[in-house]
Amino acid sequence: MFKHRHQSLAFLIFFSILLCSFLGSFLIGSYDLSLKDLLHILWGKISGLPNNWNEAAETVIFEVRMPRIFAAMGIGAALSIAGTSYQSMFRNPMVSPDLLGASAGAGFGAALGFLFNFNMPEIQIMAFIMGMAAVLTTYLICSFINPHRESTVALILTGIIVSTLFQALISIIKYTADPDSRLPDIIFWLMGGLANVTYSDLHFFLIMFCLGSVPLFMMRWRLNALMFGTEEALSLGVNAASLQMIVIICATILTASSVAIAGIIGWIGLIIPHLTRLIVGADNKTVLISSCLLGASFLLLADDAARSLISSEIPISIITSIIGAPFFILMLYNFKGRLL
Repeated sequence: MFKHRHQSLAFLIFFSILLCSFLGSFLIGSYDLSLKDLLHILWGKISGLPNNWNEAAETVIFEVRMPRIFAAMGIGAALSIAGTSYQSMFRNPMVSPDLLGASAGAGFGAALGFLFNFNMPEIQIMAFIMGMAAVLTTYLICSFINPHRESTVALILTGIIVSTLFQALISIIKYTADPDSRLPDIIFWLMGGLANVTYSDLHFFLIMFCLGSVPLFMMRWRLNALMFGTEEALSLGVNAASLQMIVIICATILTASSVAIAGIIGWIGLIIPHLTRLIVGADNKTVLISSCLLGASFLLLADDAARSLISSEIPISIITSIIGAPFFILMLYNFKGRLL
């Protein structure tokens, strides 16, 4: 009973943080906007009241800030879900959503698109396809080396190799790109950012988010079985090989689609699952939902910092790294007995 109350309180706190972050993010920016004006305009749009507010404020809310706010929430949630699923499947607290090469592959696809001067939707499609292809390459190579898949170590090592290969390919593209036009675009995109997210991007991402997250939420209790190992999962009636395949596909969809619209954003899928488990415990039935809420809040606040700390926008991956690296070191130091 106490555990259930503790988890319910944690859900309430996480949701409250997300709600406050959501509303507060509309108020941050060069255009001054009060909470009263924000709520008035939002309620007016929802209830269909006559337009009696500043049209400039409406444009800032719905055309400038709302797309990137929803993108930050969705991408933060997606990377946190993917990281939580991978850490459970691999039984390793040090893995992250880019473990099998999804981020490196998507980065290569985007860099290739920039090199050939594709438009943004084409670049995003290239990024998504190459992210999926990189993970497929990892899986095929691992299946050839380790056909019976007795251990996940071979898959992890293969993922590291494939990621390194695609990082090398990205370096080749940066080396050959025009330093006055294409190279800056490639470098800035690889550092991550939400400034150019549109509603059409959100439509694509929403479809991918549902495809990747819904199966994981439906099978979250089975992830608990994977945490005990393959043999124990089989004894509980869980087909470990099939479940691992589904987790890899879903996590790759979430990661590749996130990178496709926002660039490479690190640390979220690594630290948010850890922080969530420290608060609500190790049961994936609650961890997956909690990490979704907490990850959305984290990236939303990081994006607020990226666009408000200085006059020009900071790439969001710099913010997440500055926050994530020291935070993770602190977690390792204070909770090393429980994390490792």
